[in-house]
Amino acid sequence: MKNLNSIEEFEGLKNGERVLFVFSADWCGDCRFLDPILPIIEEKYAQYEFIQIDRDEFIDLCVNMDIFGIPSFVAYEKGVELGRFVSKERKTQQEIEAFIDSL
Repeated sequence: MKNLNSIEEFEGLKNGERVLFVFSADWCGDCRFLDPILPIIEEKYAQYEFIQIDRDEFIDLCVNMDIFGIPSFVAYEKGVELGRFVSKERKTQQEIEAFIDSL
């Protein structure tokens, strides 16, 4: 999974084809729980570009997007938010896949 490098990159990506932003942090235990699962999900949903956003590095972006819990997921297509799965709760593979299926 590619990591976000700048706000400008974020703006460009969200205006492109299907992209799924994954908000995370190195210290987040629930985020690390997803580490072995995310490559499986990324492969299954290859129509999306998965981009990881470090919450600590992009705290202003998280505040502006109302991302107050991690891990969280926000999907965009051509600049339009398709949906969000945002909370501070641990997420399972089934919950993440159900979210993506609902988009």
